[in-house]
Amino acid sequence: MHVALIADAFPPMRSSGAVQLRDLSRELVRQGHRVTVLTSAPGQSRPWEIEMQGGVEVVRLRALSTRDMNYARRAISELLMPFLMLRNLRKSPAAAHQFDGVAWYSPNIFLGPMVKALKKRDKCRSYLILRDIFPEWMADMGLIKRGLVYRALKAVAAYQYSVADVIGVQTPGNLAYFTHRGRTGPHRVEVLQNWLADSPARECSIDLSTTALAGRTIFVYAGNMGVAQGMSKLLDLAEQVGADQRIGFAFVGRGTDGPILQADAERRGLDNVLFFEEIDPDEIPALYAQASVGLVALDARHQSHNIPGKFISYMHAGLPVLASINPGNDLEDLIVYEKVGRVSTDPTGADLAEMAMGMVEELRSGTDMVGRCRTLAKRLFSVDAIAAQLVRGLAQ
Repeated sequence: MHVALIADAFPPMRSSGAVQLRDLSRELVRQGHRVTVLTSAPGQSRPWEIEMQGGVEVVRLRALSTRDMNYARRAISELLMPFLMLRNLRKSPAAAHQFDGVAWYSPNIFLGPMVKALKKRDKCRSYLILRDIFPEWMADMGLIKRGLVYRALKAVAAYQYSVADVIGVQTPGNLAYFTHRGRTGPHRVEVLQNWLADSPARECSIDLSTTALAGRTIFVYAGNMGVAQGMSKLLDLAEQVGADQRIGFAFVGRGTDGPILQADAERRGLDNVLFFEEIDPDEIPALYAQASVGLVALDARHQSHNIPGKFISYMHAGLPVLASINPGNDLEDLIVYEKVGRVSTDPTGADLAEMAMGMVEELRSGTDMVGRCRTLAKRLFSVDAIAAQLVRGLAQ
């Protein structure tokens, strides 16, 4: 099968979505399929560039930038993105490809027109890999009102749902958004778990043994630091356990709230917290090898269900988690049932300090949480099973 994967993120970008698509595309090739990734390339001088990465054909199509700008400019750029990508695809040698199936990754919600055009041209099926329900989560958090802008974004999201033959949501809880609200339409909705492939061994540019955290039990956070995470609770945690010299916190990544959090940590005088810039995804396993616990944070105002990519990366590394998440999230039951960490749904995170100290004691007692984490990762989040499920959806 010749599969087109469409996205606005692919390496060298370092986002979790970019890494997931790299891993998925390589696994599809390993399973004997031909894969063409169609990805936007803001700022690229030529209309198109084609390269091969690990047996995957990557077609980079010039489009407008959608990052580090105000919401109005970003909305215009994203609305134009699929049309600019289509125009530049038609100028490239990849225009001659005949696809047997088209899959795309959301977020972004604006790629529907490109998917529809390729489906119509090649008379093939499509699969939407839906990782969050947008704009619902922004409205839940009060970032936008349920007014004109919300309704416009909702219409864009509804259009991309209508283009999909199969929609893969990341947790069972998200099925209800479609089934309970009459949004099933002509497509099928199923659970497509998040995934992560094993990364090649690579040294990490961060060496915690040379820092003020040397010798401590490290709680690590690696990933985006933005409004959706609600990470101030993690700084509160660091402050509450500040007298316990056994525990240290390492925050690695970028995001709108990163500088704010770092300034807040300095203002509080926290000597058990260090911040580091984003690192290459292939360095993450070596970073995790220096830690004992992975941190997960989701703003309590979320109403949708989310299993963050960082949680899966912790499981692969054998790192139990300390999670602060929204009430009712499917992740809560998963952590508790599988015994792979502790989870708080208290919006204030007031119970995190007790949980953190309890985890330190449990880890020192010789518990097999590490083994349970790796077993869970292999059972639920392996990329080979995800690739096979995607192909089945495109072939039916």
